[in-house]
Amino acid sequence: MASYNSGNKQTPQSTSLRKREQKDVFLPATLESLGGKVPPHSLEAEIAVLGSMMLDRAAIPKVIEILQPDSFYRESHKLIYDAILGLFERNINSDYTTLPEELRRRGVLESIGGSFYISELTMSTPTAANVEHYARIVQERYLKRSLIQVAGLVMTRAYDETTDALEEVDYAESKVFEIAEQRLSKSFSTMKQLAHDTFQMITKMSEGGSTSGITGIPSGFTKLDELLGGFQKSDFIIIAARPSMGKTAMALSIARNVAVEYKMPVAFFSIEMASSQLMVRLLSAEARVNAQDIRTNRISSQDMQKLVQTIGHLAEAPLFIDDSATLTVMEIRAKCRRMKAEHDIKLVIVDYLQFVSPPKAESREREISIISRSLKQIAKELDIPVIALAQLNRSVESRSDKRPMLSDLRESGSIEQDADVVMFVNRPEQYGISTWDDGSSTENTGELIIAKQRNGPVGDVRLAYLKSFARFENLTFHYDEPPQYLGADGSSDVQF
Repeated sequence: MASYNSGNKQTPQSTSLRKREQKDVFLPATLESLGGKVPPHSLEAEIAVLGSMMLDRAAIPKVIEILQPDSFYRESHKLIYDAILGLFERNINSDYTTLPEELRRRGVLESIGGSFYISELTMSTPTAANVEHYARIVQERYLKRSLIQVAGLVMTRAYDETTDALEEVDYAESKVFEIAEQRLSKSFSTMKQLAHDTFQMITKMSEGGSTSGITGIPSGFTKLDELLGGFQKSDFIIIAARPSMGKTAMALSIARNVAVEYKMPVAFFSIEMASSQLMVRLLSAEARVNAQDIRTNRISSQDMQKLVQTIGHLAEAPLFIDDSATLTVMEIRAKCRRMKAEHDIKLVIVDYLQFVSPPKAESREREISIISRSLKQIAKELDIPVIALAQLNRSVESRSDKRPMLSDLRESGSIEQDADVVMFVNRPEQYGISTWDDGSSTENTGELIIAKQRNGPVGDVRLAYLKSFARFENLTFHYDEPPQYLGADGSSDVQF
């Protein structure tokens, strides 16, 4: 039987080893049904992994980080691998005596080829030095076999005319997502490497000359940036609130600050609202023209001049909006990867988490958990902050104290667990509360409650909220007139 060679020179022992074993190859029907081809595998690599684990006990933890028993193509190799792990857990070395005895105890010694096969494993492996390389070959072939198997299952289900097409697409997506989750483990970093990288980061910040304390992506809100140091790379950030509190207004304010003020590319996924509606909101907030006047075509000549100045400025901002009505986590990941490659995006915003189409799961809580964990993985993979808006449950409104708490996060406690930062948008004015605890008026104000920060302090950030423009800004930055955007010649007539 042919195999996908690892590229290593075949020894006479490894050749005879493959010939001796004839009945223990496990081939799922869905794999064999695809064109009659032999599924991807490397028996040489599998033998080398098992032999290395017997030669050198130190190789076992390295392999465990990469492989599971099912990663092996040959059924007997799965049984041998599992037996080696069983001995390792009991602090027993796997050798010519202990391993056959363990397999005999499990009743599978003869089915794997007997004691002679075990002895030939180490004879076929001269050194354990390359065990991680062998293990990654085995894992790569396993992932390809998994893809083939899923493709066969999807194809079979797709031929069934009684099933719903969209449900089948969701099924296919969830299965491929499960395979994607089986990526190779990241190895430990040495203190030497970490020290070097950290010092490089500190040196780079020092040479930049800034003492603002912002080491991440600035939000544009002074006190928030003081508490967070900006949105940090690989952080997953939740901004949650009840409806009509201003979640989208907050997200757009942040997106606007990052893309317009700091010229950093931002990807904004708007599942709830069309891009044209978002653009009206952005124009209203930036030009300080009432959004309702824009929607109802009651724009004065003065407001039109503001809009003309503003729209030309916004047109140059590196803000990318995707308003797909349905988006899965896999689609978000794929689009983020492309945007990172093409535009080097620095921030991703998802509005909002509960509207992301989930893979089928046994419960809504489990679906939300998968979405939350996946968004966190996108942040880590692309090394950029990902902000997701989330809905709070109704328990907030049933309490006398309307301040949101972590327990108010709707449908899944995993959101709190996955998030590096959890913030709540709170506007007491919305509940008819006229004063803050310090006695100041709540009119045209709101706050961001930092309820969780994995690597820093929690606290409250008081902000101005311009309701007519759906805009949050620093309290000390509050004004009624929009900024003037000057053209290259110094005029305010910006072309777009």
